[in-house]
Amino acid sequence: MNSQELKKIWIYIENGIFLEAKSFGASGTKVGEVVFNTSMSGYQEIISDPSYAGQFIVFTMPEIGNVGCNDDDMESRSVFSSGIIVRNYQKNYSNYRAKNSLGDFLKTHNTLGICDVETRFLTTMIRDEGPKMMIASNEISSKDELKALLEKSPHIQEINYVKQVSTQKSYLHDKGAWNILEQKYNTSKKRDKKIVVIDFGVKRNILNELVEVGLEVEVIPCDFDVDKLIQRFVNKEIHGVFLSNGPGDPLILTDIVNKIKKLINAKIPMFGICLGHQLLSIAHGYDTYKLHFGQHGGNHPVKNQYTKSVEITAQNHNYNVPDSICNIAKITHINLFDNTIEGLEYKESSIFSVQHHPEASPGPHDSKYIFKQFAQIL
Repeated sequence: MNSQELKKIWIYIENGIFLEAKSFGASGTKVGEVVFNTSMSGYQEIISDPSYAGQFIVFTMPEIGNVGCNDDDMESRSVFSSGIIVRNYQKNYSNYRAKNSLGDFLKTHNTLGICDVETRFLTTMIRDEGPKMMIASNEISSKDELKALLEKSPHIQEINYVKQVSTQKSYLHDKGAWNILEQKYNTSKKRDKKIVVIDFGVKRNILNELVEVGLEVEVIPCDFDVDKLIQRFVNKEIHGVFLSNGPGDPLILTDIVNKIKKLINAKIPMFGICLGHQLLSIAHGYDTYKLHFGQHGGNHPVKNQYTKSVEITAQNHNYNVPDSICNIAKITHINLFDNTIEGLEYKESSIFSVQHHPEASPGPHDSKYIFKQFAQIL
């Protein structure tokens, strides 16, 4: 796209870096933590993942926007990220499923789009220094004014984004995996067991995969009544609980952790992904820690400790569980990039979790079997 058609936008990062770029999304001023994602496809699914709430996503793939956007590839009801940063934005898209351009999509969801930036520089900065808070505006050009606004803004680790992204009321999800050839979702699966998904920012494709393995899926808000949920399990109305992915620092979610402790004591079978994986660790008494620059992308090798095979996985997290958790849990998966824990089975219980995203979307399908494991446990 001709950069002369785009508005100017200014970026200030907390380490003092000040940049001028071009804007192709919504207008306004946004604050967030800047992270990078190494996936080579699926930008709409990444942007609409609620786990990116309060973050700017730097795409290492240089050409973004070339296949447009559509309703079926949404991973949530909206976009919760502060914005995206790309090297080259392609306004003219080409895909038979596309309904609108990425720029129009971002405007609809009030999200900043930033281009004409050397994304290799930003990626290297994050790799070396870790994720940074930043502010971007196509309204304010003053470095000093942007710096002052950023310094007054709360840090991402101080904000409970889960409340913002979680559903406000319970609902049933009955769509299975998307069939690209038939252009429809599978809704014909027989469902023998019912589970409750606690929505901390769940991706729709996680719900699809849970249905695909034969589970009846009910999604409930993050501020659920834990005593009523336990009673439903005692009455055999439900057979297990799924703890979803979601945004932010898990250590600030003390109310949710206390509820999960009750679920553990009630001996309810549970499966957690990403934030759910971290919350289970904290609820068992093992606090999470922040990684140097996080894992975001669709090409992360993970070793299955049972089969000794290597799975290529999709990842999106800045926090991880400590190695000391092996005192109470068996490590099932290890990240081969940094040897961090990727999967756990808790001893003497029907509780397990993974840090990576077996549903991918976007990404490889190597780890989809994990959903079947949950169904088998139930």
